[in-house]
Amino acid sequence: MGIFEPFRAIGYITTHVPFFVQRLGTETFVTVSVGKAFQIYNCAKLNLVLVGPQLPKKIRALASYRDHTFAAYGHNVAVFKRAHQVTTWESHKAKVNHLLLFGDYILSIDVKGNIFIWAFKGITENNSPVGHISLGTNFTPSCIMHPDTYLNKVIVGSREGSLQLWNISTKTKLYEFKGWSSAISCCISSPALDVVAVGCSDGKIHVHNIRYDEEIVTFTNSARGAVTALAFSTDGQPLLASGGSSGVITIWNLEKRRLQSVIGEAHDCSIVSLHFLASEPVLMSSSADNSIKMWIFDTSDGDPRLLRFRSGHSAPPRCIRFYANGRHILSAGQDRAFRLFSVIQDQQSRELSQRHVSKRAKKLKLKEAEIKLKPVIAFDVAEIRERDWCNVVTCHMDTAQAYVWRLQNFVIGEHILSPCPEDPKPVKACAISACGNFAVVGTAGGWVERFNLQSGLSRGSYVDLSEGKNYAHNGEVVGITCDSTNTIMISAGFDGDVKVWDFKGRKLKSRWEVGCSLVKIVYHRSNGLLATVADDLVIRLFDAVALRMVRKFEGHSDRITDMCFSEDGKWLLTSSMDGTLRIWDVILARQIDAIHVDVSVTALSLSPNMDVLATTHVDQNGVYLWVNQAMFSAPGKAGSYGSGKEIVNAHLPSVSTGNSLDSEFEEIKVNSQEVQDAPEASVVHQQIPDLVTLSLLPKSQWQSLINLDIIKARNKPIEPPKKPEKTPFFLPSIPSLSGDIVFKPREPAEGEKDSEASKIEKTRKNTDIPVSQFLQFLESCSEENNFAAFTEYVKGLSPSTLDMELRILQIIDDDEDDDDDDEDDDDNNKEQGTRKRPELHFIELLLDYFIQEISYRNNFELIQALIRLFLKIHGESVRRQHVLQEKAQKLLQIQSAVWQKTDKLFQSTRCMVAFLSNSQF
Repeated sequence: MGIFEPFRAIGYITTHVPFFVQRLGTETFVTVSVGKAFQIYNCAKLNLVLVGPQLPKKIRALASYRDHTFAAYGHNVAVFKRAHQVTTWESHKAKVNHLLLFGDYILSIDVKGNIFIWAFKGITENNSPVGHISLGTNFTPSCIMHPDTYLNKVIVGSREGSLQLWNISTKTKLYEFKGWSSAISCCISSPALDVVAVGCSDGKIHVHNIRYDEEIVTFTNSARGAVTALAFSTDGQPLLASGGSSGVITIWNLEKRRLQSVIGEAHDCSIVSLHFLASEPVLMSSSADNSIKMWIFDTSDGDPRLLRFRSGHSAPPRCIRFYANGRHILSAGQDRAFRLFSVIQDQQSRELSQRHVSKRAKKLKLKEAEIKLKPVIAFDVAEIRERDWCNVVTCHMDTAQAYVWRLQNFVIGEHILSPCPEDPKPVKACAISACGNFAVVGTAGGWVERFNLQSGLSRGSYVDLSEGKNYAHNGEVVGITCDSTNTIMISAGFDGDVKVWDFKGRKLKSRWEVGCSLVKIVYHRSNGLLATVADDLVIRLFDAVALRMVRKFEGHSDRITDMCFSEDGKWLLTSSMDGTLRIWDVILARQIDAIHVDVSVTALSLSPNMDVLATTHVDQNGVYLWVNQAMFSAPGKAGSYGSGKEIVNAHLPSVSTGNSLDSEFEEIKVNSQEVQDAPEASVVHQQIPDLVTLSLLPKSQWQSLINLDIIKARNKPIEPPKKPEKTPFFLPSIPSLSGDIVFKPREPAEGEKDSEASKIEKTRKNTDIPVSQFLQFLESCSEENNFAAFTEYVKGLSPSTLDMELRILQIIDDDEDDDDDDEDDDDNNKEQGTRKRPELHFIELLLDYFIQEISYRNNFELIQALIRLFLKIHGESVRRQHVLQEKAQKLLQIQSAVWQKTDKLFQSTRCMVAFLSNSQF
């Protein structure tokens, strides 16, 4: 077990698998695949509503029916009810490529032409198919659809170019369409009866009448590649939308039989799915570029415009950095996009604007990808000046300028930083000062220059005059960093020299040679340590003040891709192309943990709170999050997660936070069984030391217990209630504590009243008090030595009810039992009376309850209010009973010890707040 455990992956929207749209009530939902899991979005705002569990293999096809989702992976079909897997269908011998919802059945087709029919009603009872159809050896299915009003019939398209009409009920082929000598890629049914649209790989769209096997119209789209998706409009407009392999969406007018409009560069990759929402002029599209877009037809000329979209990186990200105290992640990808991902809510993720890319692309008649800035190779961010001016600076591939960004507006800045305009070289490194006022950039020619972020003007360059040079380094600048007080600036060159400069005077203060070519440097501003990575795969730590090497770490066997310090400076995390992620303890000078993943890490970043680690990987378009187990464990167990020099194998985090793999599922099942077998009292003892928990009740509820007498006096009516003149007929009832209706018994006659009163008076002292549900919970929980259920019951009571329950136990006639006894037997009768009184027994149980809850520090403010009310009512009884005095003394000792620790924490916090509020920075 390593320190970091897989948590989840963010940035995944969809893949190359077609989505499935269904309407539930008045809302429309779309189910998409994200690798080995599926996600469900609400089409109203494209917000994420459900994430499915992880499957062993990647999903190849999807279908949905109400709260059931069907996902084909490998040779199997998994059935989910919401996010829980119900069963798995396992009859295919080849990979399943297509699923079709067909009434109460699901049709699954594999690559060898086998169709299995599954009944999904009563899934848990029968996992075998209800039918099987073989399409033959010379027929490779490429699509399947059900023509409207054709009972029990489906049309299957093939890569050979032919279409077949099958009756699912009789399992017979009714007709075969010859086709158009081109592979069929998609086929859909139109709102008009007997009419279907067929898309071919040669770029042609055939609108065909299947009843008479006649061609109605043909549209040619060969210039935009193969037709990969089709959709008919359902809001009354005669429109047909087609998507091509080039990412272009074309809109055809069926009445005029001509082209109506073209959405150029709708997606960066091939269109996977198209769908018109029911009775709405809205078209939804998805692509393999990791995006879903919705287009609305509401313009005067009939052209669609982008309504809303969700997208992620279409190419693997190469630089990431936590931002906003770990709530967001800045990510720069090879797709020329600079994105901000939200760790908390996926809907807040967005791409930073590069200012009117689409308009400039149309004006210059270029693609948007050509207008965008080249991929970011390095960037730095400072949060201190976010509200004032640009606070991010980026270096781009083969670009001689550095660009600034303003995260408050999610847009690129107005200023462009151009170092050394006389001899422009690509910018390779950048850094922002701790104050957020300056940016320092370094070029491939060894030039280092400082800029003002507010004005974008140059504030001088750093030149090494000791050797008569007019630049800072002989070769490429691989890294730049600044200290926390703007005293020094450190730059590193590719040739292995590290130089320390006076930040303000721009003069060289000191330098040292590493001895081999440098790749990357990272500086920790708090402890003044500089970590360097060289070609010899050795990580060296230098003290920037003492100018000497203090640590040296070896262990990676391939190129080191990235590294970062923890916020407290105690850990150094490094990643390599050998697939390992290693954690080094800077103080102990040794490796404390190593994780090996199947896909090598390309970039990493640790959150400021050290609770979440973000990584990117080779050929992966998402950002993967790992949780730090040491942050969520007791202090004594925090160091037990590290594996030391041993390398622990780990899987990449999945899109869903919980995995449903068989091995992990069994492990979870075993652990849950152990928890069930363990005694319930152990749950209470498992608490972090010195942690005080609150009840989370409204403040008014536990404060009313203390001031209940005042509230009653304030709410006391001024006049007595008046009897109504005409009382309606009702069954007489008496009030009860539980709120249940108890009907009043028949009133006895006057003669019977006297006899019954005498009997009650005689037996009053010998009968027990009525045992309410409050006392029953108290008794049962005391026997189990676990008062959790009793506490939950008390939380649900109103303050007046709780006060009444405690007053029922009040002892008023304590001395009346001994009035008629002799003085010699006084002590024995008192002891016998003590044993007979049930009130003392329940008061003793309440004291045990208070002792346990205070010692465990649970529901602290509620217990304090209960103790105050209890002592107010039963304080005199506790004083007069010896057994109760012993337990009250024990409660006093525990209460004093716990409050002393709690008050100490309050006092230290008050002192710190007072000190910071009076300080001037």
